[in-house]
Order: sequence, then structure tokens, then C-alpha cells
Amino acid sequence: MILSSMKKNGLILTAFALATTGSVALVQTFTAPEIAKQEQRHLMRILTQVIPKAQYDNELYLDCTLSEAPELGPNGPHIIYRARLQDEPVALLVQHITPRGYSGNIDILSAVYNTGEIAGVRVTRHEETPGLGDKVELAKSDWITRFRGTTVTQEQDPAFNVQKDGGQFDQFTGATITPRAVVQSVNAAAWYARSNFDALFAEPNHCQETIDE
Repeated sequence: MILSSMKKNGLILTAFALATTGSVALVQTFTAPEIAKQEQRHLMRILTQVIPKAQYDNELYLDCTLSEAPELGPNGPHIIYRARLQDEPVALLVQHITPRGYSGNIDILSAVYNTGEIAGVRVTRHEETPGLGDKVELAKSDWITRFRGTTVTQEQDPAFNVQKDGGQFDQFTGATITPRAVVQSVNAAAWYARSNFDALFAEPNHCQETIDE
């Protein structure tokens, strides 16, 4: 009697597990394309914020290479998108991370021309203190736009520091660690992009490889 009851309960649990797994798989199948579209739209919104649309004519999210360079921070490989106009290289859009934020890693996207001039920078993810360190986010202040038009001239450019350290970027009242981390990371990423500009454009297209898979 007990054995029969155990078998019955076991079959019920198995059927429930199969039904649940099947439902999850079905929902994932139907929602995956829309999720992918939403992610693509979000990515394009970020990419088009750091370089003017008039300066390139390729699909940025379909043209990229990867890099494990330590200058770009932890958690690599980092994606580097390539902007082209009539097939000619224009700029590199480099994803990089600084682990030196007040509350941990800060994800950044920097667009750099071959001269080292910066087209634009955005912080794409952070966990900095609300009201203090979160001013690196465009929604909180325009501080991040001050990189546009600046030029990195060396690996450790003295101008790429906060004013407290003798540089050209102001720090926030009560929060120097966060802007200092962002400025130094942008310096390193921009110098890497400038120094390896042609080589990075010559790399295989990893974005296209991912789609073809």
C-alpha cells in the first residue's frame, strides 16, 4: 500500500516537473526574439550616444572585435565596436571596466578617433553612492560629457586626472574616488585604442561570427 502510494506520488511529481520545464522552455522560445530585439535597441541607444550618427554608415553592433588587454580592466574579453564611413575606419568604441569605483566595478563605453581625440564617453553600469558618485551617470549630471573633444596624448596623460590631482576634470563635492577612477580608466582605454587603432580594425569581425553561429 505504502509502495503504491510512493509510486503514485512520484509519477505526479515527475509529471509536474515535466510540465513546468516544458512551460518555461515554451515561454523562453516565444520571448527570446523580443528580448534580443530589446537588447539590440538598448545597445544601439548607448553606441549612438558616444559618436554622432553622421560620422559612420555601418551597423555598429554588427562590427566588433574582442580584447583581453589589461588596460581595459577585469572581466574580459572586452568588446570593441568599429565605426566606419564608406568602409574607411573612423573610430573605435571601447567597452572597459574600472574596478576602482567607491562601490566596485564601473562599466564604461568610450569612443576614440585615431588621433586619440574622444568622441564621447558613457558609464553603462555602476553601483556608486546615490547623490554622490552616481553623477558619472548622464541621467544624474552632464559631467560625463566633458570628455568629448579632449585628446589623450600619452599612456598616463597628466591632463586626464581630476583637478584635485592636477588634471582638467572636476571632482564631485564629497566624492573624488568615483570620478578619479572613471577619468583614469578612460585615459587607459583611449590610449590603448589610439596605439592599436589599425590593428584592431584589421582583426576578424567577432560580432558577425556570433550571428552566423
